[in-house]
Order: sequence, then structure tokens, then C-alpha cells
Amino acid sequence: MHGKWNTPRISMGFFFAFPLTRLRPHTARLPSGAGAARGPPGPCRRSSGRRRAEAEVAAPRPVGGGGRRVLKMAGSSAPWIGSAYLFLQSTCKTIVLPSLYESSQKKPSVFKALKLALADSTGSVNGVDMLKVHCSHPHLIVQLKFCKQENCRRFLQSYREGALQESLQNHLQLSLAVTTVPLEMELKAGNEHLDNMLKDEDRCLECIYREKPDRLRDEEITELEECLKSLIVHQSINNNLAVKDCASLNSPSLPYPSQGSSLSPQVTFIFQGQQFANRTLTPDDHQKFAKLVSKKWKQVGRSLQKNCRALRDPVIDNLALEYDREGLYEQAYQLLLRFIQSEGKKATIARLIAALEENGLVSLAEELLGLHSNEDCS
Repeated sequence: MHGKWNTPRISMGFFFAFPLTRLRPHTARLPSGAGAARGPPGPCRRSSGRRRAEAEVAAPRPVGGGGRRVLKMAGSSAPWIGSAYLFLQSTCKTIVLPSLYESSQKKPSVFKALKLALADSTGSVNGVDMLKVHCSHPHLIVQLKFCKQENCRRFLQSYREGALQESLQNHLQLSLAVTTVPLEMELKAGNEHLDNMLKDEDRCLECIYREKPDRLRDEEITELEECLKSLIVHQSINNNLAVKDCASLNSPSLPYPSQGSSLSPQVTFIFQGQQFANRTLTPDDHQKFAKLVSKKWKQVGRSLQKNCRALRDPVIDNLALEYDREGLYEQAYQLLLRFIQSEGKKATIARLIAALEENGLVSLAEELLGLHSNEDCS
């Protein structure tokens, strides 16, 4: 009997006591409305989190991430990059460009001519970059890299009009000290022969843009860049010696040109009502000009370029960029050096004085003619 009564008493007490104590907290929370507002804490919250994640994957992340990637692409595509190969061959049997480039003595001279001609074609020293020069007899093949579309367009125009070919022939002629260097050129981008489509400039640009550079700049090119500066200094010294020798040879024979010799295009010239004997520019003239012409060296260069093809506008601008760090003296010095190298015996004091006078540099002209001392010249 005790077993029968004890069992229901315990289970009834458990039944009424335990649920009531468990229900009381719920009935206490429900009136506040907090539970109703949030709902069951577990499953619904996880479901909401999943929905947010799914929504972010479906929309915001691709849009935001894609937008950022597009901006980066736009930034990285700002430097328009393309590549092409320039094939060069001399039609003169005695001038073999690959052999000259393979020669340790001639290589710097050939590289200088290439560098200056390419700068002329784009109007900038950095308009086109040489990555490597390949020797494949009978061709010299220059791998080019363009970083701006407008530079590439200028290059194509110069190539199409024959200006690049003429410029390179002139620079090779000066660098190699030969009478003439006739050239044949061909331009390729990948498998495309651009010479066949030069009239379609946009198509050429597209072909070059498709061909990305497959290499970094060759170490030899970097070394030649440094060698180029040394070469210019070396040529400057040689040129000064040559001018001095020429002046010493001409000085005892002043009566000879007055008889109508064709060695000098102008025997005498007039400056400020006085007559002066014309002569070849000397190293002293060269240094005084570089020291005193100051910021007007480019204007004087443009006056000289009227009768000197080696000083066309892109060349003058290239000199300004190339020797910007060295300052005005070196820029002016290199300008007159280019004039002397190009014109030879025709680089006379009369032509320089006329250019100075045209630009209002009368004081410098007087200094070169020895009309007053250095103290009077500012």
C-alpha cells in the first residue's frame, strides 16, 4: 500500500510543481513584449544571418569588389603599353649594321644614333624604350616598348612619313663618321607586318597594343645608356680639338677666302655697323656661349635650326629633357655641340652672332667678338 500511495504522490507533486516553476519565468517575460519582438532566439537568428550572407554574396560583394577591381584596372591601364620590332638593314654593302653593333668599339655609336633617332620620332627622350637589340644578319632588330598611345602614334607618323628613316641615317652618318648610311626599314608587331597597314593608324596601334613586352629591359641597354654620356663627353673633347686645329690652319690664310673661296659661305659680316672676319666657332666661343646664354639657349637654337636640320624642334626639346639635371650650361653646351657636329666648317661665328642678335642677346654677341670684357657682360 505504501508503494501505491507514494508513487502517485511523488509524480503528482513533480507534475504540478515543476511545470509551474518553469512557466512562471515565461509568463513574467511575455508581458514586456521583448520576447515577442525578438522571437525565438536560436533558429530564427541563424536564418536571418544566413539570409544576410546570401544577400551579400548575391549582390553587394560582386558590385563593391568588382568596382574596386575596375578602378585598379583603369589605373593600371593608364600607361598604354605595347610592343613592336623595328628591322633595320643598310643597303650599302660596306656597312653591315649587325657587325657594327657586335663591335665593342662601334656599338656605343650605333646605340647613340638609335637613341637619338627614336627620340626625334616621338618628340621625347622617354617616348619609346629600347628593350633589346638583336643581331640577325643582315638585320639589326630593335625591340621597342611604348608606354603611351600618343607617343606610339607620333612614332607611327614619323615612320610612315620617312622622318624616322632620315633621322636615323643622319645620326648614323654623324656617329660613324661616314658619308652616307642608306637604310631599309620594316616594322612588325607579332605576326603583323605594319608596313602593309600604315595608312590605317588605329589598326597599327591595336596591333602594337596587343603585343605586350615579353621581357624586361636588357642589362646591356642600361650599360649603353651610361656609356652614351661618356661618349658625348669624348666627342666633345675631340670636336674641340678639331675646331682648334681648323682655326689654326685657317688663321694664316685669311687673304685666301677673300678671293672667293668656297670653303666659307661668308667671308665677312656686319655687326652694329662694324665689319668682322667670319671664322669657324672655337672652343672658347663654345664655352662662353654655354656660360652666358642662360635660359635663352632654346630660342637661339630655334634661330639656328632655320638652316640646320640637326636642330629641329624635337631635338631641342630632347636636349632640354636629357640634360635637365645638369642645368642650363650643359643644355646650351650640347645645343652648340650638335650645331658644330652637324655643320662642320659651316658652323661659323657669323651664324651664331645672327642668332644671338635675333633674340636680343647683343651683350653676348659683343663678348664673343671681343668688344668688351667679361665684367661688362651679365
